[in-house]
Amino acid sequence: MPMIDVYAPADLFPADADSRLGNELTHAVLRAEGVSTPGPFHLDNTAAFIHRLPPSAISTANSASARTVRVQVITPPAALNRDGQRQLTREITEIVTRISGDESQAARTWVILTEAAEGGWGLAGTAFGVEEFGALAARAAAARAAAAS
Repeated sequence: MPMIDVYAPADLFPADADSRLGNELTHAVLRAEGVSTPGPFHLDNTAAFIHRLPPSAISTANSASARTVRVQVITPPAALNRDGQRQLTREITEIVTRISGDESQAARTWVILTEAAEGGWGLAGTAFGVEEFGALAARAAAARAAAAS
């Protein structure tokens, strides 16, 4: 149940790209987590928030209107191993670069991977940790098995 936030200048991506960006990033995160066949459980509980900011709201010391993108992915505890982190960072950078249409965008794309603290992931009034996520995964696997029977 990752959460994805993209912060970019409002004019960096095509006007109709938000849905595509969110969809591609969602699938990249799920692949990095080892989810080979995402079902409704995964797809309904992974959200992407596309924050299009005025170009002047993103700056560096050298530019008052930087073309920098920040993608932050927050995952449940222990969702990504080191290989998954590397894969996800690479894929996010490729997706942002491709959708922006600017080959040089890769050098200005920051990927921040954040793991929620144990019990620090709240949904439907429950503070989820490894135990609660394990129970959710077990219920989802049982539902898939029942549907396949």
